[in-house]
Amino acid sequence: MTPNPELVEALSQARAQTDSLFDLVDPAALYERPIPERHRIVFYLGHLEAFDWNLLGRALDEPSFQPAFDHLFSFGIDPESGDLPTDRPADWPAVDQVRDYIARVRGGLDTGLAHGSENVTEELMHVAIEHRMMHAETFAYILHHLPFDQKAPPASMLSETPSGPTPQSRLVEIPSGPAKLGRKHSEGFGWDNEFEQHQVEVPAFAIAEHKVTNGEYLEFVKAGAAAPHFWTCRTGEWCYHGMFEDIPLPLDWPVYVSHEQAQAYARWKGKSLPTEPQFHRAAYDGAADFDDFARENVDFRRWDPEPVTASQPNRFGVSQLVGNGWEWTATRFEPFAGFRSFSFYPGYSANFFDGQHYVLKGGSPRTARCLLRPSFRNWFRPAYPYIYATFRLLEN
Repeated sequence: MTPNPELVEALSQARAQTDSLFDLVDPAALYERPIPERHRIVFYLGHLEAFDWNLLGRALDEPSFQPAFDHLFSFGIDPESGDLPTDRPADWPAVDQVRDYIARVRGGLDTGLAHGSENVTEELMHVAIEHRMMHAETFAYILHHLPFDQKAPPASMLSETPSGPTPQSRLVEIPSGPAKLGRKHSEGFGWDNEFEQHQVEVPAFAIAEHKVTNGEYLEFVKAGAAAPHFWTCRTGEWCYHGMFEDIPLPLDWPVYVSHEQAQAYARWKGKSLPTEPQFHRAAYDGAADFDDFARENVDFRRWDPEPVTASQPNRFGVSQLVGNGWEWTATRFEPFAGFRSFSFYPGYSANFFDGQHYVLKGGSPRTARCLLRPSFRNWFRPAYPYIYATFRLLEN
């Protein structure tokens, strides 16, 4: 059975998306480690193909031509801050060897997919595509922390949205009602942690119209809080550390922070973070349709945020619940009732049901469109400061 041609094309487009990111990196920087808790860049260069080969190549019953690379590039890392990797550049293969591995993997998979196999299911194809698109965002935030002189801006970029003063944000009343979490198998592909669909009754609450902005968080910093990781101080003035340049702190952009920082700010304001069901109630019950989300700052539209006032509010009166930055919730990452691990990827979610990760919802400027579905769940450690993660306040 030949795979769905649309999925084969989607895999090709996903490859192009990740290739374009690596093209921005100075070749001399491929052995750098921009984020201490993550692998060196060269790992990510090989990882995407190793994942595809270990998943699809195995289903195609293709013999491995370089098992050492299949293993070396198979898994990323998620260490605690005190348990950082200690490898050296010399521990990794030469770039030419990695690129040869990539070419051979793609050639072998493309040939195998063209001939078809009943073992290559649509589910496996979706896993390969979405895994790669997740890494398009992962590598973007890793690249974000690479020095400016070690990466080159793409030829075409949307011009920066003009920044304005800190906007006023109000609390919006969300009436009590059901929140539908998760996904039905009949609705199409989802990752294991998205199942089973269930409904939660959510009491009425009030949630901020906008994400917390840099301008609002600046007052917290002036009161003694630590500055967010994405801020840098130049000649006594705060700047936002953008993908390709530092710019004067845009007061009306959402602030990117860790979960710990979001919680601390919420306590300082006498508020809290929304739970996952509360987020669903405000975001997905308030949206008209999926196209509402696609018009936001998502799907690689920009490299950095835009003002929190750049979008129209949903029917509840809340803006940008999807897009312009993932949103931290107060919910620990745990399985839904009826959870079953993927047999071909048992550790995708289960390895992180450890009480040490929190759920994020929504999406960032670098989140692919296919990951914007309401059931999709992201998660990270509470102290992790490097991701495009925002938050908003809630009052019960």
